[in-house]
Amino acid sequence: MKISAAIITFNEERNIARVIESLRCCDEILVLDSGSNDRTVEIARKLGARVEEASWHGYAAQKNIAAELATHDWILSLDADESVSEALEAEIWHIKKFGPEYAGYTMPRLAQYLGRWILHSGWYPDRKIRFFDRRKARWIGEFVHESVKVDGPVGHLESNLLHFTCNSLSEHLRTMDTYTTLAAQELVTRGKSLSFARLLLDPPWTFFRTYVLKRGFLDGIEGLTIAYMAGLYNFVKYAKARSMSPGRKV
Repeated sequence: MKISAAIITFNEERNIARVIESLRCCDEILVLDSGSNDRTVEIARKLGARVEEASWHGYAAQKNIAAELATHDWILSLDADESVSEALEAEIWHIKKFGPEYAGYTMPRLAQYLGRWILHSGWYPDRKIRFFDRRKARWIGEFVHESVKVDGPVGHLESNLLHFTCNSLSEHLRTMDTYTTLAAQELVTRGKSLSFARLLLDPPWTFFRTYVLKRGFLDGIEGLTIAYMAGLYNFVKYAKARSMSPGRKV
């Protein structure tokens, strides 16, 4: 059994070395870059990755292109700001040795936010399918929150995929601006409700759910920040969606 790691990138010089160096269990590391103007491609090639280039087609489409370009059928698909923990690496080595029992595998994703590992706030275990047989699986999702759909049984790994998110609030706000635009476009395209009541009530409910029901208070000041930002995300998402809709005014 051989595995290709597939990573999509755009200006990821800060992260690319970390993710590549965590992929010792892979037989090939494929980086699909969409026009980086920093040192992403240079660093990736220096570390032995095979680099291909393609214009941006959206998250799911880009990841499907990367999987199709890979040499091997088994794909470990990661974002540039993620890395494989040593325990997860050991589980993947075990599958390589004894063979896969499933068409794809989920793994828990542990996020670091503002320098702290987040264990609550709805962020953990945040299971994702990232290890799969491309002949039986593909990425889906036109806008945001893409996911892998597997045609066959799915197994579950126990060790963490590490996710290094925002190092600062400024970075979080920049990321939020991009993702709320995509989420708003999805709402409009699907004809979702954009009522003023939703704009008014959903953000405080999101804060309460994240901070109280999902025990974000156990994540310290970072948990409080996550809850506030989650509420703000929903407000901005609905406000943008209303501004995009004909005849709507925020």
